[in-house]
Amino acid sequence: MSSGLLAGKAAIITGGGTLFGEAVAKVLIADGAKVLIVEINAESGAAAAKNVGASFVQADITNDADIEKVIATALKELGKIDVLVNLACSYDDAGAATTRAQWMNTLNVNVASSALLGEAVRPHMKKQGGGSIINLTSISSSVAQIGRWAYPVSKAAIVQLTRNMAMDYAPDKIRVNAVSPGWTWSAIMNMLSKGDRKKTDRVAAPFHLTGRVGDPEEVANVISFLASDRASVVTGADWAADGGYSAMGPEQAVPAIPLLEA
Repeated sequence: MSSGLLAGKAAIITGGGTLFGEAVAKVLIADGAKVLIVEINAESGAAAAKNVGASFVQADITNDADIEKVIATALKELGKIDVLVNLACSYDDAGAATTRAQWMNTLNVNVASSALLGEAVRPHMKKQGGGSIINLTSISSSVAQIGRWAYPVSKAAIVQLTRNMAMDYAPDKIRVNAVSPGWTWSAIMNMLSKGDRKKTDRVAAPFHLTGRVGDPEEVANVISFLASDRASVVTGADWAADGGYSAMGPEQAVPAIPLLEA
């Protein structure tokens, strides 16, 4: 049953063939939107679209011709473009050993492609009186993490990109915001834990006030709100959907002072 939050809206979701992307598509559709899933992997993208009732286009967002194909498909399948969710992401990161090729790939996928997709949807949103763009960043954008360079740097760049886009797109009545998830159950978490959600929650517990990883649907609910007209006053903001990760300092959620008296 639709909540009606996004009734009449048409949304593009890049990286929609992932576990996370499929969950976002599912929530946006449940809230009334029509959705086009964009995915480089044809098999996973088509499967996700079938699972949630979305349209699908196979595309490499680092290819400008493919971006044009995405826009053309969205207009054909959805009739218009109200919402863009830049969710597609590269995790190609070897820390200090990251090669130039890895740096360029990560920045190309995560930053440049988000910017270029924004420019591609902009005239269509402007023509219809406005729209909403949501960029996916991360808690990694604001903290240092051992052995990780390219990914967090790209996510920090997306936070600034979001502000710049919001500034320049405001005259077109296009709102641009970012969402920063904490540890969220996703394909990479599933892979690293070998499918062990309980173990993942145990490892995540000390770093999150909620004591667990988030569900992708929980982050999707934040995205859906930002895509909706209820967020009409919100632009240029980075929303933490992180279970309290960013609020917690190095002392974590345990009393540190008593340790001095022990």
